[in-house]
Amino acid sequence: TTEIYTLSLHDALPISKDDSLLRGHFMAKEVIIIGAGPGGLATSILLAAAGMKVRIIERLPMVGGRTSTIGAEGFKFDLGPTFFLYPQVLKDVFAAAGANLEEEVDLRKLDPQYRVQFGGGGRIDATAKSEEMEAQIARISPEDAAGFRRFMDENRTKFAKMLPCLESPFSSWKDLFNPRILSLLPTIRPGQSIDRYLEKFFKDPQIRLAFCFQSKYLGMSPFRCPSLFSILSFLEYEYGVFHPIGGCGELSLAMARIARRLGVEIQLNDPVKRVLFAGKRAVGVEAESGVYHGDSVVMNADFARAMERMVPDNLRRKWTDKKISKKKFSCSTFMMYLGVKGHYDAPHHTIHISKDYERNLDEIENQHVLSSDPSIYVQNACVTDPSLAPKGHSTLYALAPVTHQHENVDWRVEKDRFRRTVLAQMKAAGYEDVEERTVYERVITPMDWDQRYEIYRGATFNLAHSLDQMLHLRPQNRFEDLERTYLVGGGTHPGSGLPVIFQSALITSKLLLEDLGMSMPAGMTQGASDSMMVASEQGYQS
Repeated sequence: TTEIYTLSLHDALPISKDDSLLRGHFMAKEVIIIGAGPGGLATSILLAAAGMKVRIIERLPMVGGRTSTIGAEGFKFDLGPTFFLYPQVLKDVFAAAGANLEEEVDLRKLDPQYRVQFGGGGRIDATAKSEEMEAQIARISPEDAAGFRRFMDENRTKFAKMLPCLESPFSSWKDLFNPRILSLLPTIRPGQSIDRYLEKFFKDPQIRLAFCFQSKYLGMSPFRCPSLFSILSFLEYEYGVFHPIGGCGELSLAMARIARRLGVEIQLNDPVKRVLFAGKRAVGVEAESGVYHGDSVVMNADFARAMERMVPDNLRRKWTDKKISKKKFSCSTFMMYLGVKGHYDAPHHTIHISKDYERNLDEIENQHVLSSDPSIYVQNACVTDPSLAPKGHSTLYALAPVTHQHENVDWRVEKDRFRRTVLAQMKAAGYEDVEERTVYERVITPMDWDQRYEIYRGATFNLAHSLDQMLHLRPQNRFEDLERTYLVGGGTHPGSGLPVIFQSALITSKLLLEDLGMSMPAGMTQGASDSMMVASEQGYQS
């Protein structure tokens, strides 16, 4: 208090010559969270359960951010994520509020988990049943069948050893010299790509693709993505792929319900214009509806866009606009949401891989052009969840990874042409007569992600997860350029993907509470690491 009182009001608060903002800051007992995405919602639950007064301010008219629902003409679609993996971390968040995930959300475990269909011929219907999975691998490459169990055994150990990376903050390079972290190096092979690592188990390149296409969750090529992310595929087989009835947006709605029970105030349709500072210390935000004071500010908005829009460049040293512009960003996605007549006899999830996958990736990441033979993903959710469409109809969700916003692609010109390309790929994936059967259609391009959803360059998976942008080299949960400013979501450590974003909420909440002299909620009966270890043991036994 003494230190802040000695600040010149004019120097510390250039936004106002009135001292009401400063007085409001001293009186505030509130945390402001910018954004009601999954990270912001999970953080609000943890902080409120610990006794904090929490206010979430969200720009959009609904909660969830990219993990929300599109509803139109009786059809429901997930806007973004459709895979729900490894629910153990979210269970721990719910437990902090005395809630049970299974009681709040109807989760269905999928089998097959998904179909991987190769453009050159052949397919795998991924299943956690070892013998069945080995038989499918053998139909494509007999010598690789035995590699499945070896892959699972090694990655079970690898996952357990990686827990310190997933549960701990990395504030500086010094954190890398923790003995537990150093012991990981031989296991995670930081200089090796996933594809190269998988050669240890599978000789056939198609089989390897079936175990590394998950790198696209991170917006990266499996030929560049670090091998430590082989645990993504492992998690699918070990614990399963789930569909929440109603879509993944139901996870966001459930978190919002729990947050409100705890007294969290959620303001929708209220864009935040800027974060307010006393020096470099966050003291509140200015939204369209007014000014709100807080002891701390948590940013759940897209990191790069939030920095350039909400935080003055001169307050940032490590993450200035110029430095952010030079960072590597993930790919974007071209989306089609289709309401169709009738039903398709196809799995819940289908990944159709182009004939020349490496070329397709090069077109996305290096050439920044649109492919004539793109890989696509199709969700046929009504095969599991008829509630998503009117009777006699179903929903199709098609996604094609594409370059993030780049001068080489003008989506005002290319949108219709690429739409036809994706429809052709859907036909190749087994979806006949889609256009003729379509009664509702919505398309989202990288330009839409950028301009409507405020995602920097439309890079839907945030900063790329390359080695030079991980751990302490990623924007930190306790944001290093500012005081009492915290980050949560895919743009900070540990990274993208729903389970990892929920883990970032645990890390961020713990840091914030420690800084305020508080503890994590008593309702959490075990730490994240213990939760993961128990889950790992259960997965092994099953």
